[in-house]
Amino acid sequence: MSSESPTELDCFQKLYQHSEIFEIIREHSGSEFHLQKQLRKNYSDEMVRAALTLSELRKRGRAKFTRADQMWFDRKSLEQATPEPVSQHKASRFSGTVYDFCCGMGGDLIALAEHATVTGVEISQVLCQFAAWNSEVYGVSGSVSLLNQRLEDIQDRQGRLHIDPDRRPDSGGKVIRIEDYLPGLETLQELISQFQGGAIKLSPASNFAGKFPGSETELISLSGECKEATIWFGDLAGEHEFRATAISKTGQVDSIAGHPMDAYVELTDPGSYIYDPDPAVVRSGLLDVAAAQAGLSRLDPEEEYLTSVEVVESPFFRRFRILEELPNNDREIRKYFRSANFGQLEIKCRRIPVGIESLRRKLSLKGEGAGVLIIARLQSRSRALVCERE
Repeated sequence: MSSESPTELDCFQKLYQHSEIFEIIREHSGSEFHLQKQLRKNYSDEMVRAALTLSELRKRGRAKFTRADQMWFDRKSLEQATPEPVSQHKASRFSGTVYDFCCGMGGDLIALAEHATVTGVEISQVLCQFAAWNSEVYGVSGSVSLLNQRLEDIQDRQGRLHIDPDRRPDSGGKVIRIEDYLPGLETLQELISQFQGGAIKLSPASNFAGKFPGSETELISLSGECKEATIWFGDLAGEHEFRATAISKTGQVDSIAGHPMDAYVELTDPGSYIYDPDPAVVRSGLLDVAAAQAGLSRLDPEEEYLTSVEVVESPFFRRFRILEELPNNDREIRKYFRSANFGQLEIKCRRIPVGIESLRRKLSLKGEGAGVLIIARLQSRSRALVCERE
C-alpha cells in the first residue's frame, strides 16, 4: 500500500462530494484573490488550493483528453499520462482480461476498458481513486476494477498486461535508461515471460534497442511529435520487429512495419522537393523502408531529409518545395534574404548545429511570404535550402 498521507485523499474525496466548487471557479470573472476570498467562506484552505490547482490542470489536460474538464489528476500523473488518441490506438489490440500495472490516473485504463475487462493496479491511493473517478467520467467503470497494491504483490498472471513504468521514480527529472525505471528492466523482462501477451510503455528516447528479444517495438507519434515507444510481446506482438505509427490531428492512423535492413534508397542531389520525416519513422529506424515505399531518395548517408523530383504524398513526410540552394555560410544566406519576399522564416536542421535565433536576427525579413530554411548535409556538403511549405 502507499505511504501517502490520508489527508490528501480525504481532501480530494471532499472535492468529489462538492463538485459545485469547480462551477464557481469556472464562472468567476474577477481576480484570483477575490475568487479565493469567496471560496474560503464555504470551503477549507486545503480544498480551495486543491480545487484551484486541479482546475488549472484540467485546462492543460485538454491537450490530451476530450473530457479533461471533468477529470482528476495531479501534475505528475497528467504529465506522464498517455494522450487519448495514443491510448485508443494501443487499446485496439487488446481483448479479454487485462491487467494495467502502474495505471496512474487511468489514461490507458480508460481506453483498455473499451475493449477488455481491466484491473488497474496502482500503489498510490490518490491515483487509484483518480483512476476510479476517471473511468466514471468516460462511462467505462463497469469494465474496471482497481487494486491499491504493489504490482509485486499481484500473483495472478492470467490474461494480458499493459504496464507504464514510472519514469520519474524519485520525483526528480525524467530518467532515460530503462534500468532506472520503476519497475526496472529486469522486472519488465520477467513480466514478458509470465503473461500471454501485452504492451510496455516506454519513452521514445529510452534505450529500448535489443532489450526485449522477440518483441515488436512500435514508435508512435501524435501530430508530428513522437510520444511513445510501445513494446508489444507475446500474442500481441506483430510479425515485424519495428513499426512506426503516425496519428494525425484529425485522428487518422497510418503505420508502416519492417526492419531497418529491409530497404535501401539511393543518394541523389536535391530534386524539386525536400521531405522532413515523421519522428516515429526516424526513431524506429524505418526511414529507408518508408522512403522506398514512397519513392523518395536520400540526400546524405547520415541526414534524415529526403528528396524527389515529382510531388509525393505520404503521411510520414512533410513536404517543402525547394526555391534555392545556397552554401551554408552567413554571408550568402544574408545576401539572399535581403532581396527575398519573406516576412516569416522557419529554420530547420537535424545533423548540423545551428544557432537558429542568432541566424534569424542577422536576416532581413521585410517581405510578406512565409519561408523555410533547411540546413542539411547534401552528400557530405553542408548546404542551406530555401523552401516553401507545401
